[in-house]
Amino acid sequence: MHIHILGICGTFMGSLALLARALGHTVTGSDANVYPPMSTQLENAGVTIEAGYLVEHLQPAPDLVVVGNAMKRGMDVIEYMLDTGLRYTSGPQFLSEQVLQSRHVIAVAGTHGKTTTTTMLAWILHYAGIDAGFLIGGVPLVDTTDERLQQVFAHSSYLGAEKSGEDQSQTGYFVIEADEYDSAFFDKRSKFVHYRPRTAILNNLEFDHADIFVDLNAIQIQFHHMVRMIPSTGKIIMPASTISLEDTLAKGVWTPIWRTAVLDATTTSITTEDSALKDSSDWQAELISKDGGQFKIVFADKNEAGLVDWSMSGIHNVNNALVAVAAAYDVGVSVSTACAALSAFAGIKRRMELIGDAQDILIFDDFAHHPTAISTTLDGAKKKLANRRIWAIIEPRSNTMKMGIHQDSLAESAALADYTLWYEPTGLEWGLKEVIEQANAKNSDIGNQQVLTSIDAIIDHITVHAQAGDAIVIMSNGSFEGIHQRLLTTLRHR
Repeated sequence: MHIHILGICGTFMGSLALLARALGHTVTGSDANVYPPMSTQLENAGVTIEAGYLVEHLQPAPDLVVVGNAMKRGMDVIEYMLDTGLRYTSGPQFLSEQVLQSRHVIAVAGTHGKTTTTTMLAWILHYAGIDAGFLIGGVPLVDTTDERLQQVFAHSSYLGAEKSGEDQSQTGYFVIEADEYDSAFFDKRSKFVHYRPRTAILNNLEFDHADIFVDLNAIQIQFHHMVRMIPSTGKIIMPASTISLEDTLAKGVWTPIWRTAVLDATTTSITTEDSALKDSSDWQAELISKDGGQFKIVFADKNEAGLVDWSMSGIHNVNNALVAVAAAYDVGVSVSTACAALSAFAGIKRRMELIGDAQDILIFDDFAHHPTAISTTLDGAKKKLANRRIWAIIEPRSNTMKMGIHQDSLAESAALADYTLWYEPTGLEWGLKEVIEQANAKNSDIGNQQVLTSIDAIIDHITVHAQAGDAIVIMSNGSFEGIHQRLLTTLRHR
């Protein structure tokens, strides 16, 4: 079958194209932004990509058009597709029908940590010898001599085996990042509604995506649509005492739940809060080091435990690891094996990824684009890099940020940084500079924060003020105009 994908260079659609190619289909695609690394990855897999969204790209007619959620009514290519009666579907629907129907689906949902947790879980399963398929919204970092793992994690998706077990009688597994964003212009349901998981991680739930959701309740409704589809023989895994998730499940739940909790074992006394969390959770991660670099995972019901000693940091990543271990256990991986896998886990690109070292100034790239993600990222950085001054350079790029939804919590989210430079791009509909100045005037505890309106100004400021021994964390969910390498080159030659 010839499949043409509109919006093929997006992370999800590009990964989908690789799966379609692995299924044996002829795959072509088009996108307004055709550039590496996705374009290179697709071309190497035999996928033909064309720039722009032209009617000619659908001539001769493909057997199926897969429509990305960036496509809108009024675009010539969409109107042509509808007028000529071409067969079309959304990316999530294609994935459901072509790949997921025959698998045990393990879905990872939540406002934060989806990509990291999905990658951790896929890594654990393959480390344990389970040939699971996966689709993640990022590129794994692979630091291993195991050629099999190198090959599997060379891309952001992998088809995996449809059957498992020694006699191939068991359903195969597929791990998927379960995004709450809508599916297509003709299907405004969240992507994850199509996935029908048997094991579901609900990692957290906050208000986001203000361009499509009016409030938190609207997102909770979508989450509950997915919960309604999880079988009674399946499993829901979620952090204990998460009010927004508990409220969602209060609408009705028919599946057993494992609750998780991260406890601070670095102190001699157990706090009342930790004691309550331990009593209300089935799984615990007990911190051995404050930065989350070492911790013990305990499954209380089965008296199983394992130790994780890894290169990652931050309590948010400890939580991600904990739910991933629990999900892996649900499909047959022991706690000790899962912990050994995580101890060999190198992370993923753009999640506190070290870009380089310029005269003992470390530069990190991170995808954080929500106040909670900014805060947890900086908390992990501050603990892991305790002897360094932390600079945060932040671009408010997401649709929700651009709309100013989180403006009242921005300055506080960066309070753990020693110095923060906010980038205010041209055309922002609200005054970032005014918001930060007002926060500075009201609260001296938020640190040294200022707003600059060009990448050159940010680079100039860092070049003048950064010192050997500092660490710079650049946070954006976009390319940020290539600031990472520009800054690294400038600092190395100053």
